[in-house]
Amino acid sequence: MEAPEPGAWRLEEGESWVMSRPRKYPAELLDRGVREVWESQRPIAHVARDLGVSSEVLRKRVRQAEADRGERPSQLTTSERDELKRLRKENAELRRANAILKDASLYFAAELDPTRQR
Repeated sequence: MEAPEPGAWRLEEGESWVMSRPRKYPAELLDRGVREVWESQRPIAHVARDLGVSSEVLRKRVRQAEADRGERPSQLTTSERDELKRLRKENAELRRANAILKDASLYFAAELDPTRQR
């Protein structure tokens, strides 16, 4: 296979090698889609196509709304997800603080007793 001609892979004006950022849909649009799926009993893919959103995004939103209503006990509700996120962040902060305190105690112990082994 031959190598492409020099310049054959040039970008035209307005093009980019970087992938575009995934679209974020307005929450109101997705909420409307969830309501429409529940009220019309139509497949999620059909509702998503009508609204111009990704069927996977709408499917995830419908599943999360069902969890929030208690229809999916195996899935975390939105409030549980928020609490878990908050607790994980707090846990990471406490681990960092403990590491700093441990290093500081070792440093000051060595300063007070220079003969002590590290």
